[in-house]
Amino acid sequence: MTESREGARFMEFIIIFIQKAIGQGIGILYGALGEILTEKTGNLNLGIPGMMYMGGIAGLIGAFLYENGSQDPNGAVGMLISFLCAFLCAALGGLIYSVLTISLRANQNVTGLALTTFGVGFGNFFGGSLSKLAGGVGQISVAATGAAYKATIPGLSGLGAVGDIFFSYGFLTYLAIVLALILAFFLARTRRGLNLRAVGESPATADAAGINVTAYKYLATCIGGGISGLGGLYFVMEYSGGTWTNNGFGDRGWLAIALVIFALWKPVNAIWGSILFGGLYILYLYIPGLDRGAQEIFKALPYVVTIIVLVITSLRKKREYQPPASLGLAYFREER
Repeated sequence: MTESREGARFMEFIIIFIQKAIGQGIGILYGALGEILTEKTGNLNLGIPGMMYMGGIAGLIGAFLYENGSQDPNGAVGMLISFLCAFLCAALGGLIYSVLTISLRANQNVTGLALTTFGVGFGNFFGGSLSKLAGGVGQISVAATGAAYKATIPGLSGLGAVGDIFFSYGFLTYLAIVLALILAFFLARTRRGLNLRAVGESPATADAAGINVTAYKYLATCIGGGISGLGGLYFVMEYSGGTWTNNGFGDRGWLAIALVIFALWKPVNAIWGSILFGGLYILYLYIPGLDRGAQEIFKALPYVVTIIVLVITSLRKKREYQPPASLGLAYFREER
């Protein structure tokens, strides 16, 4: 009887840990998918963390204004409004990056870091303003929209351990996985996806073949920014239930960039990689007796794993394990 109870407790622990790992990983997955799409055209956008903040606060503001302006707010309508606000605001961040790095040929690393600083400040400023408008910290209420985002699949979520592990999540969790599969198919199996990859490998060759290099770079960077913004929306709505905390995303935006390298620029790898990163990120919570310093070391484990993968792939020197050949390089058409 004692062994049976211990076995049940252990199984319950495993289920909860997997759920928490997935919960942490999905927002990171959105950021990684947006960055993969961007990097496949040769643009290295280090502004992903900032765009996640922009998407998160824009979605929350959209839902808040809708619910406070409606006597009987509908959760589905709130979801649509917040989703569009998050995607478009973060895509605007991608557009800013595109103008600076593609049209004006500014340094991509500096521009990305500046965009991250701007995006975090943007989120914290408007998050604080929204809190004041709502009556103080913790008073932001988007109950209908938050409940809609957190709603699980009816019936399937009650299938015991299987339901707990696979069907106990909200809309944005499953959308992230679907987006990863669609992106993988697009990049590997469609003409436009192959054109996009050609732009990232050799923009001069793609240009000579009649591919509009500038258009592909702009579209991929803006759409990739929008996808990253959905990661911020996920943390605000599905993970937190419709609340805002300044600097609340921590270093998850940087984990998303690390995940791109860990996944070897492959969207499907990013799915299981995000769950692994999520598990490693919260592992310290399940190890008793750790002091503050030890906790920070454990939170750095995803980066350590990424470095190991980077070293291994560099030693193997296989082309499919490497980033796009023109990554981080500005394209000057006259040099064709």
